[in-house]
Amino acid sequence: MKSGNLFLIPNTLGSEGINHVIPSDIGPQVSHLRHFLVEDIRTARRLLKRLNGDFPIDTCVFLSMHQRDSKMNFNSALEALLNGNDVGIISDAGCPGVADPGAEMVSLAHSAGIRVKPLVGPSSILLALMASGFSGQEFTFHGYIPKERKYRIRKFKDMEMDARRTGHTHIFMDTPFRNMHVLEDLLNELNDNTELCIASELTLPKEQCKTMSVSEWKNKAWNLNKIPALFLIGRSLD
Repeated sequence: MKSGNLFLIPNTLGSEGINHVIPSDIGPQVSHLRHFLVEDIRTARRLLKRLNGDFPIDTCVFLSMHQRDSKMNFNSALEALLNGNDVGIISDAGCPGVADPGAEMVSLAHSAGIRVKPLVGPSSILLALMASGFSGQEFTFHGYIPKERKYRIRKFKDMEMDARRTGHTHIFMDTPFRNMHVLEDLLNELNDNTELCIASELTLPKEQCKTMSVSEWKNKAWNLNKIPALFLIGRSLD
């Protein structure tokens, strides 16, 4: 029996509309899927309905990628693939497997010889990098930074030193409710002439993305409390 394909389905970054961030051919490409591995079932169902108002949601199988049951559900998804069913992965926002769950399932699929099909969609990481003015040739995405303040500051200092020395771009994030603490540490601990880019609510109506020195940010920073954001430390190319 021929195995199914594993589709990596992009989600929006929080906007209700999809036409400005999801290519129009994504809906037709996934309309046949009935098996899904998802970060949140409600969010996945909402995306599928927005892709196709007639999507037969009630005939679909949704498996959760939450930690407590992920192993069992990964195996169930793999079994569905090996039985010839195509399976889709959907995360809460953006692209599965990039700062979101999904990579473990993709790895299982590769090990089983199953074809993986990534579909085009918005990535806040690449959008922020594009808009930063920093190097897009050499960059590192660090994901979530340490929660404990002393380790967080040490990480910032290492990034600052490397960016100053090599021009390497460092991209990182934290949960929205800790963003103001992150911003406070960046402005208090980095050198005044270090360049910092902050990108918040990308693709949304209140989107902002600016690159300035730390000294400039001290006078012009905006409220990031409970707002999704990315931070970049780098060196401008001008």
